[in-house]
Amino acid sequence: MSDVTTAEFNEEGKYLRKVRSFVLREGRLTKGQATAMEQQWPSMGLDYSPEPLDLVQVFGREADTVLEIGFGMGASLVEMAKASPELNFIGIEVHKPGVGACLSDAAEAGVTNLRIFHHDAVEVLENSIVAGSLARVQLFFPDPWHKKRHHKRRIVQPDFAQLIRRTLKIGGVFHLATDWENYSEHMLEVLDAAEGYKNQSTTGDVIKRPEHRPLTKFEARGHRLGHGVWDIMFERID
Repeated sequence: MSDVTTAEFNEEGKYLRKVRSFVLREGRLTKGQATAMEQQWPSMGLDYSPEPLDLVQVFGREADTVLEIGFGMGASLVEMAKASPELNFIGIEVHKPGVGACLSDAAEAGVTNLRIFHHDAVEVLENSIVAGSLARVQLFFPDPWHKKRHHKRRIVQPDFAQLIRRTLKIGGVFHLATDWENYSEHMLEVLDAAEGYKNQSTTGDVIKRPEHRPLTKFEARGHRLGHGVWDIMFERID
């Protein structure tokens, strides 16, 4: 489970703007992660700025861009970037060892179509991403805050859904995945009610895992134990 952001929400799911809305989680880096941060950040790292990103300048080309929020250690993100060299990928993660691990894996895989933010996801989405510029936004296995009294802390809330919608181009997709059925129900409830979206599921609920999302080791183990995973994809139609 990746700790996507430490931004907080009130009882109505409203994002609380604070002087300091997040804490970068430094953690203890391995020698390899520290080396990757030093060697790979100049080419793959994106230093946060409230100015909108020029994606053509960042990637040196025009291409559809996929953004992942809270990529954890980054293994599946690197796998996706390697499998789809025609796409640009941006990852956001607040946990520094995860950033280091992702940079290390990307360098080892020879991936050149990936850029990384070590910053709060909500601030990046609000300030650094041009409206209508993304082909897909991914949120895989966010913290489920499974106790009912903590549900208000879940990142998937009405305001957040509209923040994602703003960054997507028309026809762009918000792809979510969770291994908590209750959270999948919450995600569906929020997105069904959200203006400007259409569920890509033909049955109006969840979909089978699409080929572009790699099966994680954690997920494969869950399958063996009979645990479920729910994928949800909503398209921006307005």
